[in-house]
Amino acid sequence: MTDVVKDTARLGDPAAATTAAVTVDAVIVAYNSRDTLRACVRPLAALPWVSVTVVDNASPDDSAAAVADLPIRTIRTTRNGGFAYGCNLGTAAGAAEFVLFLNPDAMIESASLRTLVDALRQDPALGGVGPRTVGDGGRLQLTQRRFPRLRSTYSQALGLHHVAPQASWAGEVISRPADYARPGEPDWLSGGCVLMRRAALDEAGGLDEGFFLYSEETDLFRRLRDRGWYARFEPRATAYHKCFGSAPRESTAPILASSRVRYARKHHGALVSLLEAIGVAIDALTRAAAWAHRPARRRGHLAAARAALGAVHRSESAP
Repeated sequence: MTDVVKDTARLGDPAAATTAAVTVDAVIVAYNSRDTLRACVRPLAALPWVSVTVVDNASPDDSAAAVADLPIRTIRTTRNGGFAYGCNLGTAAGAAEFVLFLNPDAMIESASLRTLVDALRQDPALGGVGPRTVGDGGRLQLTQRRFPRLRSTYSQALGLHHVAPQASWAGEVISRPADYARPGEPDWLSGGCVLMRRAALDEAGGLDEGFFLYSEETDLFRRLRDRGWYARFEPRATAYHKCFGSAPRESTAPILASSRVRYARKHHGALVSLLEAIGVAIDALTRAAAWAHRPARRRGHLAAARAALGAVHRSESAP
């Protein structure tokens, strides 16, 4: 807790932050997000039933300055503790019944957010609900997922997902267009825009901050499922996501690799995590060979292979 107190010492709490009428606490974790953050925050800040908290994870570009004039709460951390860390700080700052996790390069309008709220209110077994998400030009983004399994890891590593791209055994992304035209119950939802029930978050103990980036949503929904909570995809609500990255792919590939292995060890034990690491390393080495003409990409994938194998024996510190 001392670390959290230290990092939230610069907390500002405008008068519009939290009242009894607030239904949703919107939490936006920003890192080098100055160019997109205002467009994300401004529509939500205008809604009296939404309290907005921006967690600036020690952004070099001072992302929070882009929304300094808006009636929101801002938390400026003294270090970049990762996405889960920022989400937990923002969640703890509010008390609303529902918590919206929204990427700083995404947007959701009032009507769609109300649709998500209604979905949670109508089904008390739902822990979280996500909207249909589109990118530039209205292109559908595939936000429904299956929990990771060794068969999907090795399907990806060996290229078998190209043979049957929509088969459930071949991958973790639910990709059939028909599954995005109707409500669904995927294993988990992308955290780019997802509305969570605070009671479910509290029961699960929040996000696991041992995941710096990637797999934190997977892990959260796994723990929620173990406690009887489910996820839902709601196509009547729409979010818009520009998918601007805050870090180059070559720098995040090793983080993704180690997070997958950590997830496997946490939920399936040492043997499965070893097999997961081998599969992830094979995939990374194959990609490194394919990107031999792009040295930076190649180095990133080689680093991912090393990170996967190195993550096998790391100790766990998870809720």
